[in-house]
Amino acid sequence: MKPLSGHTQPFAVLGHPIGHTLSPVMHNAALQALGLDAIYLAFDVAPERLLDVLEAMRSMGFCGVNLTVPLKEVAFRGFTDLDASARLLGAVNTVQFLPGGLKGHNTDGKGFVRAVAEAFGMPVAGKTLFILGCGGAGRAVAITAAQEGAQRIILADIDDARPQRLAAAIAAASPDVPVTIAGNNATLWVRHAREAGLLVQASPVGMKPEDRCPLPAEAFQAGQVAFDLVYNLPETCFMRAAAAGGAKAVNGLGMLLHQGAESFTIWTGRPAPVDVMRQSLEAALYKR
Repeated sequence: MKPLSGHTQPFAVLGHPIGHTLSPVMHNAALQALGLDAIYLAFDVAPERLLDVLEAMRSMGFCGVNLTVPLKEVAFRGFTDLDASARLLGAVNTVQFLPGGLKGHNTDGKGFVRAVAEAFGMPVAGKTLFILGCGGAGRAVAITAAQEGAQRIILADIDDARPQRLAAAIAAASPDVPVTIAGNNATLWVRHAREAGLLVQASPVGMKPEDRCPLPAEAFQAGQVAFDLVYNLPETCFMRAAAAGGAKAVNGLGMLLHQGAESFTIWTGRPAPVDVMRQSLEAALYKR
């Protein structure tokens, strides 16, 4: 990395909490690979402070910001300039600083589709998805999958209201894609999970080594693929349960990589060095 100076351009990721993030690892590797005089940092920002902090960062000369839990929906509600991706997914994970103000983008959907294709060699189109967790991440996955031509989407969450809201959003954006709501019912979860070709774990469960998988091994079977959006552990409880049931499973590192690469290009106007970013992420994760 170039020596820091008064010309160094700052980027950052904001979240609450933020200690788990690997975004600085991949973005600093990318900035260094392209020889840019820039640095990518991480800050813990409470939701009620987000909009004020972002305006201050714009005044300070920040060049781009990523947002993670629980700030994506806060930005969506607070921004007036939203890219089509953010409007579609109802959340902002990438902030672009423009002369006229802040513009919100969402790269999570593209990141998910690219990661699934890379991990399993298949498209999302034509697949039945079981999505566990209908918050911001699950919403991005579900709506994007519907837009990509998923055959059917099954929604599950411990909060009964979330799947209902997400089903309505899918119906508005992709009315031809059938949606089944499994709700907060463990028995239904198992039955419906076995009907899906692609199972997605989109809740925070699994971020801690001691977490227990919300789905038993019986929910999985050979021929299925399972994608856990949690990326801070090489093997999550969801991945272990999926493997025990005969499914092929991966963590969310690929989605982190590809959504980050898309953000990088939005900010810099340059193709992201994806291989460099991938190597830095893998080295950091497996060193952990």
